[in-house]
Amino acid sequence: MPELNLKQITDKLNAEFTGEGRKLVFWYDDQVEFAEDIDSLGLTHAKVLRLEPDNQFYTKYFLERLDRKTSYLIYAPFSKPPVRDNHLEDTLLYSKRFFADRASLLLVDLGIDPVHRDLIQKYIKFFAAKERAQRFYDLEIGQFTAENIEIGLMSSLCKTRTASFDEVVRSMLTGDALENNKFLAELAKYDLTQAFWRIGSEQFGYADSQPTLEKLTISLFVTYTEKFLHGDLPSAWKRFSAVKSGNVIAFVDSLMNNVLYRDKYDELAAFVANLLNLHGVIEKTSVEVWADCDSFGEIDQHIIRWMTERLLQEDRTASLGGASISALCQLRRKKHFGPCCQAEYLMLENAHALILAAAYKCYEGFGKIAERYLAGDYQLDSQYRAFYYHYDRLAEPAAFEKLRDLVENIYTNEYLGKVIAGWNAGLLKEGDWAAVLPLQRRFYDQFVRGGKDRVVVIISDALRYEVGQALFAALQDDAKCSVTLRAMLGVLPSYTQLGMAALLPHNTLGIDADGKVLIDGQSCDDLKQREAVLRQTVPNSRCIQFDEIKSMKKVELREVFTGMDVVYIYHNQIDARGDKPNTENEVFNACAEAVEEIFQLIKRVSVNANTHHFLVTADHGFIYKRDKLQESDKISLSTTKHMMVNRRFILSDEPVQTDGIAAVELGKVLGCEDRRSVSFPVGANVFKLAGGGQNYVHGGSSPQELILPVLDVKMEKGHVETRNAQVVLVSMIHKIANLIASLDFMQPEPVSDEIRATSYRIFFAADDGEKVSNEFIHMADMRELDPQKRIFRLRFNFKNRQYDKTKPYYLVAVDEKSNVEVLRHSVVMDIVFANNFGFGV
Repeated sequence: MPELNLKQITDKLNAEFTGEGRKLVFWYDDQVEFAEDIDSLGLTHAKVLRLEPDNQFYTKYFLERLDRKTSYLIYAPFSKPPVRDNHLEDTLLYSKRFFADRASLLLVDLGIDPVHRDLIQKYIKFFAAKERAQRFYDLEIGQFTAENIEIGLMSSLCKTRTASFDEVVRSMLTGDALENNKFLAELAKYDLTQAFWRIGSEQFGYADSQPTLEKLTISLFVTYTEKFLHGDLPSAWKRFSAVKSGNVIAFVDSLMNNVLYRDKYDELAAFVANLLNLHGVIEKTSVEVWADCDSFGEIDQHIIRWMTERLLQEDRTASLGGASISALCQLRRKKHFGPCCQAEYLMLENAHALILAAAYKCYEGFGKIAERYLAGDYQLDSQYRAFYYHYDRLAEPAAFEKLRDLVENIYTNEYLGKVIAGWNAGLLKEGDWAAVLPLQRRFYDQFVRGGKDRVVVIISDALRYEVGQALFAALQDDAKCSVTLRAMLGVLPSYTQLGMAALLPHNTLGIDADGKVLIDGQSCDDLKQREAVLRQTVPNSRCIQFDEIKSMKKVELREVFTGMDVVYIYHNQIDARGDKPNTENEVFNACAEAVEEIFQLIKRVSVNANTHHFLVTADHGFIYKRDKLQESDKISLSTTKHMMVNRRFILSDEPVQTDGIAAVELGKVLGCEDRRSVSFPVGANVFKLAGGGQNYVHGGSSPQELILPVLDVKMEKGHVETRNAQVVLVSMIHKIANLIASLDFMQPEPVSDEIRATSYRIFFAADDGEKVSNEFIHMADMRELDPQKRIFRLRFNFKNRQYDKTKPYYLVAVDEKSNVEVLRHSVVMDIVFANNFGFGV
């Protein structure tokens, strides 16, 4: 940054007098600041000649007649006279003028062409403070034009990190209120207000006789919206439409999608929507008009209302912009306001899938029904679960209560009522269940016995098949995981004690007269008893609760598995919540949490305990319906003289003889000679018993209760799940106007155990792949927790060549190791001075 000092002036003057030939330099010192210092300058190739107001003619005579060889600095301690009064005017024509004011020194120090001296002088007040001037210097503007200088001054006042008009506008819109904006007030202090609105007109096409930030913001949003409308702008909005829509769209896109400014964008969008009466306008126009637009959150609400109405009409073919309701939900989730409306879109997507199943027809035959369930019918249970999972997350669910009623009716009556009845009809006719599905009571022999490596069996209480499918999908997404999913048929009655016992090694499985489950004559009701049973077959084995190991340290975790051949881990998230009346409506939340807990458990044990083979299964499934049961859904019992009575089954010596109830011999289920009967509702009904808890039930015979998942998981040895550190562009830039550009990037997450340092090649390239700038090798290895400290700047130098403004150029980032492109940001190359103005000089 320049200071007015003698050494700097002397150096500059000596530079002027270097080279061949005689030189004359005139210095008019308007403020007479250097009259006392002029003789001590120490010029090496010239002499000082003092000019006085009354010796101009003699000076002219001296320079052009008496001494025509010596170089002189002609110092005048006064302002340059007007042309008509200046006898040396013609001498000045073949001489140079020297300026020692702040503006002139700034020109020299920054390398600004003297043609811009008046412009610098106009804004000289800005440079009076060292801090402001230093911010201007730090912008490192590569080439100076009048516009670049003014943008640099604005950028300095708005404290942006790059000289960019977009960044100036962004700072104003996101850094303070639009009314009485502090940044605009700063510009006014230094006479930059007029320049701001002039450049705003040039950049965005925004023109107004009385411009304001509020009206500029409206113009930006209206212009952006117009681009994506299927139809004309509302007539009341047309006056806000700007002519340079391309620049506006690039700016709004950058603001909308920039990780640092998304929340502020939402605030601005709500502000503009209110001023434009967007809700009223939208309600008067066809939803088709807004199908592809995402500038305002109200548009998403309008589309959501339209989809809800279509679903309530059970319009299975409804579409918008050529997209079905399910496809539309997926498309809108990816747009700007998608995350804000994610619960609504996911709820509607699953509601649509269930409404498509309203005419469900059940196959005949146990084998066909089981095959169809595994091939796709399980998805109806998943979609019902997902519907309520997201419905329960709505801030205002009242608008969707009718849709909820419709979904509940379809799932309960059209699907569950039909599939369970058909399933049980087929089950009773089928002689050999094992020919249709593997049996749970043979789990150990079929899946565990004979393994060469240590195997961990994770038994999640009530992890029904469709939830197992969700876990399967999560595991499939892990590149270091190999997983297969099979199904098996659970025991009947389908309750915890019997299901847990069936999963252990055994010769005989039974229930005694007191209802106690026995394995080979031994009780196995608790963890210690189960471990004793397991160790009879596998001495190096153990049973442990998930809750006991979930918070263990690495050393403790390793001790659990060291020396073991088989480990059974008991996980209880779903049943623990579903079996309690006050938490049964949280069961679908519990399903999602169970999937995540088991997924993380597998990864953690694999990494920390040198264990890579896992089996995941369940003791039983469940049925859940949100609506409270009506009396017609309950089966009254004429007597309670039975060994075991549950809402979904009765164990007794004789089958219960009542309409709507079927029965099988217990011996057929357990593979023994027990002639007692298990009676169960043929539909989704329950036995009428005292007490709460009716929405979540299990114990009976339905695909949801009896079809259980078996996931066989193998993790790659020595694998620690990590992902690359990323880089994202922070600077809001869509146009390059200089041969040098400094841009800000950010590493979104710090390097950690899960985030690994990654090297990137970052450069600019033409559409055909030709590099048009220098290339940086940047190592994304920052560990700072503060996001602001993970922002870094790169300075790009562009080739001095002609650029076509009509063709795209790109900022590109490529993973140096994998050579995979991770960033491609489109820019316009509008470099006026490239290739020496195009004259080839």
